[in-house]
Amino acid sequence: MKIQVDLSIVVPLYNEEGNVQELYRQLRSVLDSQPCSYEILFINDGSTDRTAELIREMSSSDPHVVVVNFRRNFGQTAAMSAGFDYSCGEVIVTMDGDLQNDPADIPKFLEKISEGNDVVAGWRLKRQDPFLSRRLPSMIANWIISLITGVKLHDYGCTLKAFKKDVVDNIRLYGEMHRFIPAVASAMGISIAEVPVNHRPRRHGRSKYGISRTFRVILDLITVKFMLSYANRPIHIFGFIGMIAFALGSVVSLVLIIQRLYGKALSDRPLFLLSIIMVLIGIQFITFGLISELQIRTYHESQKKPIYYVKEVLGRDGLETV
Repeated sequence: MKIQVDLSIVVPLYNEEGNVQELYRQLRSVLDSQPCSYEILFINDGSTDRTAELIREMSSSDPHVVVVNFRRNFGQTAAMSAGFDYSCGEVIVTMDGDLQNDPADIPKFLEKISEGNDVVAGWRLKRQDPFLSRRLPSMIANWIISLITGVKLHDYGCTLKAFKKDVVDNIRLYGEMHRFIPAVASAMGISIAEVPVNHRPRRHGRSKYGISRTFRVILDLITVKFMLSYANRPIHIFGFIGMIAFALGSVVSLVLIIQRLYGKALSDRPLFLLSIIMVLIGIQFITFGLISELQIRTYHESQKKPIYYVKEVLGRDGLETV
């Protein structure tokens, strides 16, 4: 049985032996000054240095510290998901373990949550990273993500965020989707705020981010867009593409058949073969849409997954908050 607390701090760690003790000290300094109960969850994502040993010592001497050790490195998204699963707080704050996020910013997030926001995202206004290799690609990525998802944030990549527990309870994370949590959660009709945060240069260790992650993020962005717009009606996207392909193929085929009636041969015209392929592709896409509709219904009914999220119910016995 989980012990209820007001605040959970979730910190994914991977080879952060040079940072984790100082991070713990700063977190305790900030959290002890807050009028709320709290816990600190260190999610050890298969570290190969002394990170596991250090956080185990913290857990044995401090009841506020909870340690979750992975068997191997599963990635930041998995670590974040584990943090959500094992946290007991009504509010969950996520942050990096490299000391670039400042624990002193946490009270600002709690204040925004207390104002009624469901998600609060950090904005590294004065980011301490190289411009060409980190900041410029991040600016472009944030613009693209905001455009595609419709959720306007300046800094999707900032791990420092705060969530109400009921928001993350309805989210399942895969791939590199931890950065898209505000966009995914927007499907529930939540309120999102953004606050500028202090961003500090990395002092120990090295960054785990590389160019290879960019391609995974792009693929996950496609997934997020599909989930936001068409998860409950996949026939609309597959059927739309199929109808266009079918219509184009049919029109071209009809024109070529009419030309054949007037004596123009089709044997040396690749366009006729292409039109037939377009018709078949159209039929396939429509079929994919129908199969997806069956799958999404099976998904919702087998897991009792809701297609709506209720904020509160008024009447009957008064106010019931969900």
